[in-house]
Amino acid sequence: MPNVAEQLSKFSTDLHYSDLPDDVIHLTKRMIIDTIGCALGGYSSEPSKIARDIAQTVTSSNPASIIGNGFTSSPDLATFANGVMIRYLDYNDGYTSKESGHPSDSIAAVLSSTEKSGKGGKRAIAATVVAYETFCRLGDAATLKYIGFDHVTNGCIASVLGSARSMGLNHEQTVQAVNLGVAPNIALGQTRLGNLSHWKGCAYANASRNAVFATMLAERGLTGPTPIFEGESGFFKAVSQGVYELTAFGGENNPYKIAECSIKQFPLGQYSQTVVQAALEVREQIPDASRITQVTIKTMQKAIDIMAGDPEKWKPETRETADHSMPYTTAVALTYGTVTQDHFDDNYIKNPQLLELTGKVKVEASAEADRRAPEAMLCNLEVMTNDGKTFSSEVPYHKGHYLNPMTDVEVEDKFRSLAKNLLSPDQIDKLLHQLWHLEDVEDLKEIFKLTKI
Repeated sequence: MPNVAEQLSKFSTDLHYSDLPDDVIHLTKRMIIDTIGCALGGYSSEPSKIARDIAQTVTSSNPASIIGNGFTSSPDLATFANGVMIRYLDYNDGYTSKESGHPSDSIAAVLSSTEKSGKGGKRAIAATVVAYETFCRLGDAATLKYIGFDHVTNGCIASVLGSARSMGLNHEQTVQAVNLGVAPNIALGQTRLGNLSHWKGCAYANASRNAVFATMLAERGLTGPTPIFEGESGFFKAVSQGVYELTAFGGENNPYKIAECSIKQFPLGQYSQTVVQAALEVREQIPDASRITQVTIKTMQKAIDIMAGDPEKWKPETRETADHSMPYTTAVALTYGTVTQDHFDDNYIKNPQLLELTGKVKVEASAEADRRAPEAMLCNLEVMTNDGKTFSSEVPYHKGHYLNPMTDVEVEDKFRSLAKNLLSPDQIDKLLHQLWHLEDVEDLKEIFKLTKI
């Protein structure tokens, strides 16, 4: 029986663009479009500027491009810079399971590794499917959060496999890349507790940076500790605290996991997407939000643990805490009738009226929501006003959920809204055209050139 690293490697090296069904190819292009849009939207953030500044101190004989500014760096640091931009707004897609997260974060590793190798869109599409499949299958296997580890621990492994497929590593090289990626890159869950810092949006980018570095080492023949999962002090003992088997990978009669990933309608944590949609539906029934006396949210326990599990979520002091706060984003939706990236600026976070409404939000676990998880993210939201009336809404699948998907036009509209402050309408049109026809792009440098401001 092959060990887990060997199973992952075999799937990665065996998968080719020609193996993928047309619908999976189309879904993958949608995810790549959404992810690059999120990167353009996050370009101007402070963490993104810092990441680009660091990356631009390095030159490379085999460089990779940085989204937006036209500079290049080493493949690992370009991955980090692009990854920070992708993640900053908390607007990129998500997957929910025993361990949830954002498999699209691994696209940063895929883009840099594909470009480094001089390959094009077909290679990037296949490698993206590999990264998604790895992240989601690992997420299905075990929960890391309650042991004290962060989901980007799985993310590093997904990025290793995506990077290795992008670079065209053989089976043995890929096994070693997994070994080298896992051993030094176990991430702590403290990243997402209390008042959240810039690192919340940088952690997966760093995991992907380390993954690309591990892959480049393996490409040159460096070996890593083995068996990295099953060993006496390996992943199963130190991290997951239990052995698990991966479910069958996509292909043949098994669906690919990318088909179970959801695109976000709002720039906030995925477990609050249904909550905000429910709040907006209730707001349409209420003439004046100032009349609200109480808001009651009933949803799954896991969503509460992540989005309303500590007191800082009722008094967020940072953007990162606010976009991961179920009470705060509910108050924003009820007050303004929408939630945009601007609503996490200091003038909103410190708004006393908004914080007063945030304090009126009560969150309760729902047995029905827990029963339907992770397939649904059921939210029942009820608002009481000062005249004793109640208004409610129930949302199991937010717009963008894989069971309530956005149309291609809606995906494009989201992309345009994120890119419009950086790129001209003509640039956006050309970039979208190339991304929708990514399989025809022979060198990924063509894509990066179209993102240049």
